[in-house]
Amino acid sequence: MTIPSTESLEAEQASFDATIRDIETWWQTPRQQHVKRPWTARTVAALRGSQTLPCVSNPAALKLWDMLKEHHKNRTSELTFGATDPVGVSQMAKYMRTVYVSGGLSGFSENSYPGMDHADYPWDTVPKVVDKLFRGQVWHDQRQRQLRMAMTPEERKTAEHWDYLMPIIADGDMGFGSLTVGMKAAKALAELGAAAIHIDDLALGLKKFTTGQGRTVVPTSEYADRVKAIRLQLDVLGAETLIFARCDTDHAEFITSVTDSRDHAYVLGATNPVFLEKHYTLRRAIDEAVEAGTSVAEARAVWMKDAGLASFDEAVSNAATAAGLSDKLADYTARTGYGTSLQQRRAAAKAVLGLDVAFEWELPRSAQGQYLFRQTVQTIVERALVVAPLSDLSWSRMDLPNYYDLKAYHEAVTAALGPERMFAFAWGGEWPFPESAGWTEERRKNASKILSEFGVVWQVQPMYMIQGVNMEIERAAAIWTAGGMGAYYEQIQTPAVTRKPFKVDGYEKMSWCGGILSDAFFAAVAGEEIAKQ
Repeated sequence: MTIPSTESLEAEQASFDATIRDIETWWQTPRQQHVKRPWTARTVAALRGSQTLPCVSNPAALKLWDMLKEHHKNRTSELTFGATDPVGVSQMAKYMRTVYVSGGLSGFSENSYPGMDHADYPWDTVPKVVDKLFRGQVWHDQRQRQLRMAMTPEERKTAEHWDYLMPIIADGDMGFGSLTVGMKAAKALAELGAAAIHIDDLALGLKKFTTGQGRTVVPTSEYADRVKAIRLQLDVLGAETLIFARCDTDHAEFITSVTDSRDHAYVLGATNPVFLEKHYTLRRAIDEAVEAGTSVAEARAVWMKDAGLASFDEAVSNAATAAGLSDKLADYTARTGYGTSLQQRRAAAKAVLGLDVAFEWELPRSAQGQYLFRQTVQTIVERALVVAPLSDLSWSRMDLPNYYDLKAYHEAVTAALGPERMFAFAWGGEWPFPESAGWTEERRKNASKILSEFGVVWQVQPMYMIQGVNMEIERAAAIWTAGGMGAYYEQIQTPAVTRKPFKVDGYEKMSWCGGILSDAFFAAVAGEEIAKQ
């Protein structure tokens, strides 16, 4: 026998209408009012269940928002590390106010099959790390509160008092698949404690941060849809979780598709008429090298040089110069602004210059079908502007960052969006900061301060938990194996437990390991009052 809902149609409608009003009111709060949504509150209300539970990450998200806004006002930055270990995070709380959960670090340390950051770990890897860290933060906050409340107010003045509830910024990578997978990942992150999520424009299954060739981005439209999906999911949850929109076109050599005309200006093609006539593809050149047993890398480099690889606009410029028509290029440029398709560019070249420009972007395609792509600062700026209305911070990933590129990017986005726009940035672990890239000794020393002046309010060094921790463990291992307990006592244990003003926390310290908290539970059950004041 079925049991229908006892809710009347009138009550159902009233509840739905109330939800719409609540959402509309929420969107007008200081935290949400800058977001420009392409959907209505009615749509979001229809996607919610009849009851929306409070999102556990909301207090941390609001805390993070206020923190970053304060940094923006003062032209300062929040500095943090990437972390996956609750013990390490508990120590970061003494100096830092946020935590970053890196997908790369999670892939190294939290995956059954660890490896380089290709985002080939299960989609719930980072959410599980966020859950672990968040629960650890809550526990540290709990045992600290209990310990302090067992003291008199006078004793509390000099006792340890750390803010363990540091907002967690989580790596959402490229969303791990279809929009629904990305939405599920965002839901898990927000419900498990992430105060912010960053989402990038790299291609699923083609992420490559190793030394070889092949970093690939998706079309602008696909990147925009990812950000839309994450924002929609957060709206459905009623989550305050921030979105950091990260663009990875810097150092990207491929794009998966030419479906979006906004990308056409940066797709590379062969311009050598002989190659076009013979349809001599890069793939064919590589196959010939493999068959002959010669260097594939060399064959690739030779093909790219001989093919006259260029963007269509570069091909037009070269053809116009050769034909003595350079004076007409300004008219061509005026007709081919942002979003002009290749077909429209061909028509403009024909109309203005009278030329059928040799160009074919199919010839350089990879074995996986990617098109060759030329990144420029302008591509990063354009993508940042597309997704800015639905995101909270803009983030350009720049490997081996050029100072002048960094400056140009942040100034261009700020000019387009206004001085209120905030930015995030991640520093790598092996960047040389050469003067040839604009990094004078003075700029290198003040790199983080310079970015703060550009409007960057959050900076992360995700590699410390590999570089720094590994270095310290190696040092400790050498001390232990060379000198045994005597050396350990003198060089590690004694400095740790006698350190002023607070010794390094460890499980021998009852207040840190929760021993006092455990005793308090027993005492409370026995009927004792455990708080002094």
